[in-house]
Amino acid sequence: MPDPDIQSEGFRQAREARRTALVEDYVELIDDLLAEGREARQVDIACRLGVSQPTVAKMLRRLTGDGLVTRRPYRGIFLTESGQKMAEDSRARHRVVEAFLRALGISADTARIDAEGMEHYVGAETLAAFQRAIDAGLAGFLHRTASRDPTPPTGTL
Repeated sequence: MPDPDIQSEGFRQAREARRTALVEDYVELIDDLLAEGREARQVDIACRLGVSQPTVAKMLRRLTGDGLVTRRPYRGIFLTESGQKMAEDSRARHRVVEAFLRALGISADTARIDAEGMEHYVGAETLAAFQRAIDAGLAGFLHRTASRDPTPPTGTL
């Protein structure tokens, strides 16, 4: 069994990730809707997340209370500076995880779906290692290995 302190830290990090994953999903989606030039409306959020409008209303109250969004009557939902930062950080993690999965040969659709869940649970050290592997040419290395190409890889992992 692992050291108790290491094991409990792993469980603590997983609980924290579960706690923030839903908040990050909402904030990132609101940012996406606003970036498309559309208003982020409760009905659109419900449709995109596949949840009911009362569920969205409850979360929006929480996001407002946490200082991540502002709501204007008849105008939709907007991100605060803190909400914008959270959306950017979440999107950056998603991009790295998705690129890593694509480098492993995972289809684009599956990589996008899987990255949506994984992005919340990947720590900074692991994320940095994913990025180093991508930058070192992981996809090319795996392709050469899979095709049994005798040419040695040019980068190191």
